[in-house]
Amino acid sequence: MKLRKLLSVKSKSPSWFINLAIVSFSACIIWLLVSLFLVGTSRLVHINSSSGNVHDPTTLDHIVFGIASNKISWPRRKDSSLPPVCISEDTSRFRYTFRNGLRSAIRVARVVFETVALNHSDVRWFVFGDDDTVFLPENLNRQFGFEMAFGGGGFAISYPLAKVLARVFDACIERYPHLYGSDSRIYSCLAELGVGLTHEPGFHQFDIRGDSFGLLTSHPLAPLVSLHHLDHVDPIFPNMTTMNSAEHFFEAVNIDSQRVLQRTVCYDRWFGWTFSVSWGYAVEVYSNHVFLPDILPVQQTFRQWKRGDGLARVYTFNTREPHPDLCRRPTIFFLDHASSGRDRITSLYKKSFANCSNDMAPPRKLEEIKVYSQKLDLSDKQLRAPRRQCCDVLPPSSGEVMELAIRECKEEERIYMH
Repeated sequence: MKLRKLLSVKSKSPSWFINLAIVSFSACIIWLLVSLFLVGTSRLVHINSSSGNVHDPTTLDHIVFGIASNKISWPRRKDSSLPPVCISEDTSRFRYTFRNGLRSAIRVARVVFETVALNHSDVRWFVFGDDDTVFLPENLNRQFGFEMAFGGGGFAISYPLAKVLARVFDACIERYPHLYGSDSRIYSCLAELGVGLTHEPGFHQFDIRGDSFGLLTSHPLAPLVSLHHLDHVDPIFPNMTTMNSAEHFFEAVNIDSQRVLQRTVCYDRWFGWTFSVSWGYAVEVYSNHVFLPDILPVQQTFRQWKRGDGLARVYTFNTREPHPDLCRRPTIFFLDHASSGRDRITSLYKKSFANCSNDMAPPRKLEEIKVYSQKLDLSDKQLRAPRRQCCDVLPPSSGEVMELAIRECKEEERIYMH
């Protein structure tokens, strides 16, 4: 209601004055628990790049979120428990010359300036994104002085850099009226400051459509930080709505946020099966031996974001086509539930459908897969030089249930059929 009142007051002004509402999110841990279904705090160590001093561990109370929205999408996405909502300042004085573009890009770019100008106390990081981006704040645990990713998938700026950028931002964007989007303006101003970008693979722009299964099951060796455009892809779990799928996914996130979507591959030498576990989401069972390098490329289960573009099917990662014969594809088991005990975490995955009715090979007779693991708590060294974990196939308890145990690999252990 407060937002509607603010918008109605401004409705007599030109439309550009109400085009974009900017939500400045103070990183209040209580609010984040409600809005993002998370518990606990992250264990970050922030290194001030100018002095090299190591601060006390960073928690969510040291992070400010700035989320950009607009008057059309905001009523569908707002949450009743939100912190203060802010209306963008007048940006009519800035030129915008990109043909057929949206000058609201200037407003979105100035989220950085306006959020920093709120002068929140005890801030170490600013994180920016769109109102259709899901963040996993606990996984914002990196040690770089300046790290960011661009687009709606989100980007992070350290406090020292944000303060400097805010002071020069308006003068800087005056030089770039010809650019299309907000992220290119922010990038240009950072480049003028001489700051390079650090790519963080946990941020996901998610510019795809259709079935995102292939992308989700091929997450890189880095904690998941954000997912953008979830409302433009199919629900990530079968027989659920988009919102129910997200809530179901966060049941696993709440138990082990650092492990979620991390892929582990193990082999059953007796049956010759290959198991690919994307923890907290799905398990794929191949009825044959598949070399690890052949599993790692992203299955192209999705469609391109825009059709007709010559570069539409060119991605920034390696892809592979699903096998044309449905009976040669792996049997898929989706997360049913996960629970945390005193000595281990148990996640249960159930077969949701049969993609081949003519093949009754042993993997297709399985109904459930149980996966045992320990809560993942990556050290600073592991974050900088990540290594895939190993898993063991345990003796079967029945013909319809298979059990796997994930663990750290030994020093010289390799992941292959042996």
